[in-house]
Amino acid sequence: MVKIEIRETAAELQAMLHREKDVARHEKLQVLYWLKTQTVDSVLSAAVRVGKHRTTIQRWLSSYRRGGIEEFLCQKPRSGRPRIMSPETVEKLSEELKEASGFSSYKEVHQWLTICCDVPVAYRTVHQWVRYRIKGKLRIPAPCSREKQKIGAVEEFKKNCQP
Repeated sequence: MVKIEIRETAAELQAMLHREKDVARHEKLQVLYWLKTQTVDSVLSAAVRVGKHRTTIQRWLSSYRRGGIEEFLCQKPRSGRPRIMSPETVEKLSEELKEASGFSSYKEVHQWLTICCDVPVAYRTVHQWVRYRIKGKLRIPAPCSREKQKIGAVEEFKKNCQP
């Protein structure tokens, strides 16, 4: 049996559950609702039903005891390593990629970030940011099949790719 006094009524908790869109907060409210309606009788059974470890549920409940529903539903900012490129740098890079003069290679993007923006970033990171996060396009794409390519595209590509 869990020793916790839940101040909200079951109807209030159910209404909060229906309004909640965030999955993590919904899970927390679900556990509180189960304890209030005595659907579960222990922290372990609540943990099994919600798919979390019992210590996670205990941590949630101790935050409820400390500060009520406000602290219980409060989501602390995630800690971790900050992004290597600031939002301003990402914005400048996406603007540069949109321009007609743009970049012809990821190496150019890498050099631009290092020299102009003073961002020491690895080539692999540049490729991932440009290709997958920003979804930017380089100025001169690699030539495609011989039948579809324009005359002189291979020479132009080779000329622009050389350092």
